[in-house]
Amino acid sequence: MRASAIDSHARIFPSRSWVLNSKVSFSAASKDYQMGRYTQSLATLNQLMDIQPDAKTYALLAKNLVQLGFKADAAKAYGLAGNCEGPNSYEYQKQAAKLHYETGNEDDALLIAMRNLSKAQEDPELAFIITAIYLKRQQRDIIRPFKTVLSQSANPDHMRLAALLLSDDLNDATNQSLSRNLFKRFPGNLAFRFLHLVFAREFNEFEEASKHQAVIDASLAKGDVEILRKDNPFYHLHWCGNEDFNRYATIGTTPLNPERVAFRRNQPHSWSDKIRIGYMSSDFWDRHATMKLLQRILELHDKDRFEVTLFCHTGPEYLKHNNTDRSRWGRIVTVHGFSDQGMLAAVREHNIDIMVDLKGHTSGSRASAFNLPLAPVHVGWLGFPGSTVNIDLDYVIGDHSVLPEVAKPFYHEKFCRLPESYQPNDPMHRPKPRPVTREQLGLPEDAFIFASFNGNRKITPETIESWCRILKRAPNTVLWLMANTPRNQANLLKQFQAAGISAKRIIFCPRAPYEEHIDRQQAADIGIDTFPVNGHTTTSEQLWGGLPVLTVKGTNFASRVSESLLRAIDLPDLVADDLQAYEDMAVELAENPGRIAEYKAHLKEKRYIAPLFDAERFCDHLEQAYEIMAERSKQGLAPDHMDIPALPPRTAPFAAE
Repeated sequence: MRASAIDSHARIFPSRSWVLNSKVSFSAASKDYQMGRYTQSLATLNQLMDIQPDAKTYALLAKNLVQLGFKADAAKAYGLAGNCEGPNSYEYQKQAAKLHYETGNEDDALLIAMRNLSKAQEDPELAFIITAIYLKRQQRDIIRPFKTVLSQSANPDHMRLAALLLSDDLNDATNQSLSRNLFKRFPGNLAFRFLHLVFAREFNEFEEASKHQAVIDASLAKGDVEILRKDNPFYHLHWCGNEDFNRYATIGTTPLNPERVAFRRNQPHSWSDKIRIGYMSSDFWDRHATMKLLQRILELHDKDRFEVTLFCHTGPEYLKHNNTDRSRWGRIVTVHGFSDQGMLAAVREHNIDIMVDLKGHTSGSRASAFNLPLAPVHVGWLGFPGSTVNIDLDYVIGDHSVLPEVAKPFYHEKFCRLPESYQPNDPMHRPKPRPVTREQLGLPEDAFIFASFNGNRKITPETIESWCRILKRAPNTVLWLMANTPRNQANLLKQFQAAGISAKRIIFCPRAPYEEHIDRQQAADIGIDTFPVNGHTTTSEQLWGGLPVLTVKGTNFASRVSESLLRAIDLPDLVADDLQAYEDMAVELAENPGRIAEYKAHLKEKRYIAPLFDAERFCDHLEQAYEIMAERSKQGLAPDHMDIPALPPRTAPFAAE
């Protein structure tokens, strides 16, 4: 039997050699099916197609094909049954959609499911198909109506999908409510406990988070790291700085297939005189944090040596806010809403040599497409601070700070270490800080000001405990904190007050427009970092704005980023060796404002000569890396660790102040 057995007439066996001696009737075919004689049942049905090609005949045909393992053909048969009018038409169409989805025919599954869109809002099985496909394709506007029906289903697969969907917009009150309800209904479900913790951390609900984190910690203390497989890879980093443990947070992913990896690397490929780089992201609009770092690098790529294509799955709701001519970044290929197979076709059409994933396991990612043979070389860079578990990547781009030697056992990717920092920075399109006074910002003139503009979810109980010890030891100091919401502000203040810190010493500020945010940072004396996730773009913004940042040496990629950035602007002495040294240094700096003035002068002096904001230098190093990757692939060599040598230091600024 062939997988293409179903044609427009649904004839399965054109040859009459399968005709039985028994009476040709539906009841005979049904009896054979019930007795497990599937091929005999099919032979009878084959003849019935010429006599009574009705819904029940097609449906029985589909059931036989399922039993024989021909699910793709069964899906077509159920589709024919569903096209016949009758009381079971919807059920047949649903079965067709389910089988199409199971066999990877996503477009056919969607075609049927979307015809029954109104029913899908009440039917979790159909809602599951629509949501799973559109969630992967990052078309969230279509799937919002299905959150409730999925979360109320008793099917574990439906509930897990609801959890993935709910975690996408943490500020959505409906998401928060449904997350709580899921956990209350299934308190033993680890995935829902981890999801509940995501929301608790997002809003700094420390008491609630500590209560449920204790259950996780107790299991880990017994050596049960397998529980981490129910945690989201991105949100996992916000509480766990253990690089060994980080590898286990894999919910929503499937294990890599080594045979498929080898197949991709060994496929015949046509190279040209230029290296064809493909970047894939949903962040290709100028106001996104990633593009505030990256856009100058894209503009600087050597057009004589490299051909750059951006595979853009940015949603239209973001693109409408873009004010930049994106053609300056490279050729734009829109793949928003494409299936993984559609992504594959788009990439292969352009014969890309090196495909770079800029998202990893972050919101809006299409990293799963990299488990298809997109290009001879697959690379992860910039978006995800760690190993992109279960995604077929040959290299991860980092530097010696974020990817030290001790980290190698915890990555399946090979290290491509740039010589200074892995993070690009754009000195041309980023606004320069304008003068601002403390009075304008409502800040005290006579106090030493520590500041943190990091995302609130990064502020862990351990971080607050450390900050409280610093504030107690340095009495003439205040802490200036950005609060995402009034709820965050109330919870943060409660935690400080519980530790004996007066509310007068905690000054909150809201998020601000980008230009205003760059301006206001300089009003503080020093930025004080979070752990285990540092400031990333936030730290580079502070250094650009003239605010030195104090950090502590980290234990994984996410906790080593500030060190990388500080070293790239020649301030390694602001990287404390441990938490005690971090606190001691903070107190010492608060007592020595002259050192702060020196650091701020250093940042102003180094802005246009140190490597951190030198986009041209960074681009040269990056292109060296791409050339080595391409050459290894051309020679049939497997990926291997590489360290890119540094260009000679600059002796003159790359831009004017």
